Amino acid sequence: MPVATPKILIVDDNDMMRKLLRGILRGENYEVIGEARNGLIALDFLEKHRPDIVFLDVMMPEMDGLETLQNIKQTNPDIIVIMITGNPSKENVEESIQGGANGFIVKPFNSAKVIDTANKVWQAKIRSSHQ
Repeated sequence: MPVATPKILIVDDNDMMRKLLRGILRGENYEVIGEARNGLIALDFLEKHRPDIVFLDVMMPEMDGLETLQNIKQTNPDIIVIMITGNPSKENVEESIQGGANGFIVKPFNSAKVIDTANKVWQAKIRSSHQ
């Protein structure tokens, strides 16, 4: 049985970063169903739509990525969250992993890194749902 195309939400306060991610993912087997400028908008979007994967920037105004990650995992623990950061400090990485992040991408990134990370976490989810 073929698996549906994973639906993606991109959350980043930088317009160019969202556009870049959207372009990278659009050429692959992913469907970008929404974008958000900060965590508050992202959580609002999540209530109405159910993405399979969220690409989530760590540093954002109003509600940062770590706080958003916590909220997502409390209400929707099955949603895959891939953190994105330009500051891969040990604290950011540890906090993200403890918060339930499924993957981590460091800026600047290339399309291969984005696709590879998305494919890995999606395949892991498919495998775990078939056990």
